[in-house]
Amino acid sequence: MPRNQKVVILIDLTGQRFGRLIVIKYVGKYKYLCRCKCGNKKIIYGYSLIDGTTKSCGCLRKEITAQGSIKHGHCGDKIYKVWDAMIQRCTNPNNRQWKDYGGRGITVCKRWLKFENFYEDKGKDWEPGLTLERDNNELGYFKDNCYWGTRTEQARNKRNNRLITAFGKTQCIAAWAEETGIPSPTIRKRLKLGWPPEEALITPVGQRRNK
Repeated sequence: MPRNQKVVILIDLTGQRFGRLIVIKYVGKYKYLCRCKCGNKKIIYGYSLIDGTTKSCGCLRKEITAQGSIKHGHCGDKIYKVWDAMIQRCTNPNNRQWKDYGGRGITVCKRWLKFENFYEDKGKDWEPGLTLERDNNELGYFKDNCYWGTRTEQARNKRNNRLITAFGKTQCIAAWAEETGIPSPTIRKRLKLGWPPEEALITPVGQRRNK
């Protein structure tokens, strides 16, 4: 069931403007026929208009992408592809990663909508094999929240990883296993059995827990 279903049904959006779109009429099933500033017409869900997900027929996203390919000389480079992938997953509802990024409120700061600014802030430090990571996965893409990480760091930075806090530090089980020498399956089993994190991380394999 679409989000904000009741709002879409109860409020007549005809004639209202949302970004570059003007609503022409309601066409049923929570959808509205809209005319974009560029002249194109498109049928769009009402909730996408209300929550700001859709602001144009698609021309705005194309213009943002085009801005990054002008005068910087990096259009065919991998660093440009990293930037473009970031823009796509945060602004394009048709992108396969949209639900985990733009769909849950992850945005790109206004400065980084231009490739030149992104390159100035982060691009010069990029090396092949590194991925763009965020310190806080609940926040968007901006200079102070982003860093270049390895594939291993990327895997450990996923939201579905279990984080363990011990000895004043928080990190995923794989990182603790690497640091302590206790295998990941052993740590998981111990935690499942109710071991305190510190004991699970320092007790040698094969040794029983001290009660």
